[in-house]
Amino acid sequence: MLSPEISAFVQLILRWFHVFAGLIWIGHLYFFNFVNVPFQGVLDKELKPKVNPALLLRALWWFRWGAMWTFLIGWLLFGYVYLHGQGLWDADGGFSSRGSWMLIGGLLGSIMWFNVWFVIWPAQKQILGGLLGANPPAPADVPKKALLFSRINLWLSAPMLVGMIAASHSDMWTAMPGAYHGLFILLGLGAIHGMLSLAPKKGGGL
Repeated sequence: MLSPEISAFVQLILRWFHVFAGLIWIGHLYFFNFVNVPFQGVLDKELKPKVNPALLLRALWWFRWGAMWTFLIGWLLFGYVYLHGQGLWDADGGFSSRGSWMLIGGLLGSIMWFNVWFVIWPAQKQILGGLLGANPPAPADVPKKALLFSRINLWLSAPMLVGMIAASHSDMWTAMPGAYHGLFILLGLGAIHGMLSLAPKKGGGL
């Protein structure tokens, strides 16, 4: 059994690396959706084989491994704090508010991780392989599939982050009326919608 000091230190290290990897992952998710998709729309077709492999292979490496380490460390931290540490249950034996929100955020994050590794990355490998001549050009439905699941992850990131924030402020969150919870989620989704609408219009000039 670890001492309280060692246990707190282990949690601190796991939380830091979970947040660090998450920033890399979600930062690249937002880069792809808010920056790269509008950029690809104005990039000359002749330039794509020269620009995209060097840029996207590097970005996709950080994107998918950021997702992997966020996923692995997140569930390790969840197991340590909420299962081993009994933080998932309240005094009455039911799900605690903090544990419930963390579980919701973790499940949404797991769906996003699955989409990255088993849908988006395989599709992007096929697209980039076609640009490099390593395989035939990707059929038209492959880029559409990659974009669709990237968009799904983008929208899921809003309630996922709500779950993480609510878990970290469970006392304040519990004190709020239920309608405020839905309003918070709607505000997060509205921010995503606003950024998607703004993305093609900004950053193209001085």
